[in-house]
Amino acid sequence: MSKQTQRRLVIVGGGTAGWITAAAFARLLGPSLSIHLVESDAIGTVGVGEATIPQIIRLNTILGFDENDFLKQTYGTFKLGIEFVDWGKKGDRYLHTFGDAGLNLANVPFHHYWHRASQTGADTKDLWHYSLHQLAAAQGRFSKLDRVGNTAMTGLAYAYHFDASLYAQYLRKYSEARGVTRHEGIVSAVQRDGESGDIASITLEGGAEIHGDFFIDCTGFRALLMGQELGVSYQDWSKWLPCDRAQAVPSERLDSLPPFTRATAKDAGWQWRIPLQHRTGNGHVYSSGFTTDEAAHDVLMEGLETKALADPRPIRFTTGRREEFWSHNCAAIGLSSGFLEPLESTSIHLIQSHVSRLIQLFPQSANADAERAEYNRRCAAEFEQIRDFLILHYHQTEREDSEFWRYCKNMKVPDSLTRKRELFASSGRLGRDVDDLFREASWVQVMLGQGIIPDGHDPMADAISDTQLSEFLGNLRTIIERSVGGLSTHQDYIAKHCAASQMAS
Repeated sequence: MSKQTQRRLVIVGGGTAGWITAAAFARLLGPSLSIHLVESDAIGTVGVGEATIPQIIRLNTILGFDENDFLKQTYGTFKLGIEFVDWGKKGDRYLHTFGDAGLNLANVPFHHYWHRASQTGADTKDLWHYSLHQLAAAQGRFSKLDRVGNTAMTGLAYAYHFDASLYAQYLRKYSEARGVTRHEGIVSAVQRDGESGDIASITLEGGAEIHGDFFIDCTGFRALLMGQELGVSYQDWSKWLPCDRAQAVPSERLDSLPPFTRATAKDAGWQWRIPLQHRTGNGHVYSSGFTTDEAAHDVLMEGLETKALADPRPIRFTTGRREEFWSHNCAAIGLSSGFLEPLESTSIHLIQSHVSRLIQLFPQSANADAERAEYNRRCAAEFEQIRDFLILHYHQTEREDSEFWRYCKNMKVPDSLTRKRELFASSGRLGRDVDDLFREASWVQVMLGQGIIPDGHDPMADAISDTQLSEFLGNLRTIIERSVGGLSTHQDYIAKHCAASQMAS
């Protein structure tokens, strides 16, 4: 397609959202589009999305990134899951891993066999005793492992921790090399078509005008195009997810690099710890209705394991989503589309999934009513599924030691979550939606980790004898121990394959 017939895509806002969008469109639709990105160095980004889930590997693969180079440039580390501390009750801890525990047998999920053994007293170990990821995380080990020996057990599923601002720079370099034009400036006005209401152009301070056929709002919480200009309303979900503020602070590097994120419950929220090669990312997510900013600051600083490198940076937000994610000729990507707190590291995934969905449904003409409706339907469903998964962490608790936790324990939750909880509590089964981001293994780990022990199990798990079940469980543990014993330490793996240049010296 010639330059004269190219359509103009204008991305307003940079950061992780803007540059993921630019990179993906340039890679997949580049020949048919003239892509422009407008950002200002004077406007900061939230930049706390340093932990991810495995879907990011697909994005990086599509873009053709070399994994080791990407991790070197972003001071990245590997992540096998998220450790939750003090959530179900004080003293509890469990790892929501990216992999399955044990091994399914005869199409019956492993947790049913484990539950059968635990209920009869034949096995006193918890589910994570049979988790490859749990044992590797506990020992601080990581290596590439696609499959466990000659068994049907899959190997280590993983994601990354990295510096989000450096990832945006990495994506920017990639995008500009593929023809994306960056414009420095602050938007001062938006022009719309008087008949259709579509956005026709934006004007920057200084007078430069940028025309476009389609616009993407990556302006963060400001939602300059989608919220302020097009007036798309916002669904407030704070009655279910009451945390509305965060304070983030970097601290010195940990002595060793654990291959997992940690989320520790506090009296009015929770605190994250993300290990990077050069520093540790920390933050306290909390509800202003149950604590003060000053008290939250103190909780954050007292919970640091290493010396702070800066003063905490405050962030305010309202959990929820836009009523529409695509309105007129504009789509919102990133924080402008909604916000689900970083408890399960889904922020960057939502950018990625929305970009992928928009590319699949990108309009060929001005009449895009069908594509717009389908995009909005699928984005809304994804937001609501993730919302329910996050609510589960707060609501399924025995904690009543603070006003915050009493509220969370007793709040009325969406019916969609209640159905899942009741079904699992009854039989260990899950009524998971087929397009749910979180796998059955994820729901099982959080349900069990938060204290839901099913009354029963799948009767098909009774098809083997007690002796066979005992042998099955024992053999699994032996295989897992042997496999983890062959892995290098996480720290050694990084030093050998992807140490940042400043860290390798």
